[in-house]
Amino acid sequence: LSMAQTVARAEDAMASGRRLQQVVINVAKLVNMRTDADLRQDVLDSDIINIDGTGILWAARLLGHRVEERVAGIDLMEALIAACARHGYKPYFLGASEAVLEQAMAKLRADHPALQIAGYRNGYFGTEEEAQVVADISNSGAHCLFVAISSPTKERFLRQHRDQLGVPFLMGVGGALDVVAGQVRRAPKWMRHVGLEWLYRLAQEPRRMWRRYLVTNTIFLFLLLGELARTWLSGKKRQ
Repeated sequence: LSMAQTVARAEDAMASGRRLQQVVINVAKLVNMRTDADLRQDVLDSDIINIDGTGILWAARLLGHRVEERVAGIDLMEALIAACARHGYKPYFLGASEAVLEQAMAKLRADHPALQIAGYRNGYFGTEEEAQVVADISNSGAHCLFVAISSPTKERFLRQHRDQLGVPFLMGVGGALDVVAGQVRRAPKWMRHVGLEWLYRLAQEPRRMWRRYLVTNTIFLFLLLGELARTWLSGKKRQ
């Protein structure tokens, strides 16, 4: 789906109250799904799977799939927050540190004065606290939930508790609140457009990101080359 189509589906879910779970995939998540069966199932059980990573977008097109555009998680979240402010829907935010969360909420309220926030909670809680977290979200009257926790934790939280959350639209947003709070900067648009956003993130957080990008990007490249070879051989056989 395109960004506009995804936003329309999300707004329909919030208006109707019918649950809709969205997830995005990038190179790292796709590679990890091959060895993490739970993560794979968590992703495939979602209602909408959008392409976030430019590498996935280019690979899909190279393999002949018709993909309209990349739908970055943070861009989708920002579009939906604007929709919430326009239509009176109430978002709930789960994740990030308390300091980042407070800064992000202040920024969102300043940018969207009409926005009604159903609630928010930091992402530092243990499994023994999950029942209370779920209850707080369920009792908040939220129309959408943004889970700003890293993979695979956010996917597993949503899959495990989606029936109890009582929130129409569910979405994992990773480190998006760090960006909203101004703690992490996004790559310039030209870098996003040419697929170099990963390099910008690596430059900002080398210790945390170097292994993820080095390992997963290399594996993905070999997977893509193998798939291209299989596609070429299949075409040769049909001839």
